[in-house]
Amino acid sequence: LAHYSEDEGLIKAFRDKEDIHSRTAAEVYGVDIKKVTPQMRRAAKTANFAVIYGVSAFGLSQQTELDLGESKEFIDTYFERYPGIRQYMDSMKRIAREQGYVTTLFNRRRYLPEITSKNFNVRQFAERIAINTPIQGTAADMIKVAMIKIHKNMASMKSRMVLQVHDELVFDAHKS
Repeated sequence: LAHYSEDEGLIKAFRDKEDIHSRTAAEVYGVDIKKVTPQMRRAAKTANFAVIYGVSAFGLSQQTELDLGESKEFIDTYFERYPGIRQYMDSMKRIAREQGYVTTLFNRRRYLPEITSKNFNVRQFAERIAINTPIQGTAADMIKVAMIKIHKNMASMKSRMVLQVHDELVFDAHKS
């Protein structure tokens, strides 16, 4: 999201090697990063993932310990602190409408014919996919490239890569 949105705040957090969820909590709650509580970090982590899926204040309140008013304020403050995210979201919806698809960093396309649907719910779902695909699709592309390279590098070893779980790989490591 930092890469695609080019949001200065997100990029700075990564460059400073900060925990992005703690940084978001500090920004949204207006506290020093050292004063972020586990509850604040949890809410920020949920928001970091949920906001780009188009979650509403109601949806965020259902997924966190925040009430409806706090959730609305959280989302509003989130976009104030990270304006590049809103710009990214709007641009991906526009690109999807113009091209009929969005791409990952590796240029893999996700076609979205539903982006022009007259049905509001169908169109909104396509907009969420347009926002999410470049991020999640690029992550999927990257883990596949990593798996191919690791497999080749491990060809002469007794250890084996056995499983992928989201952005993690599990190995069966030979004792030696």
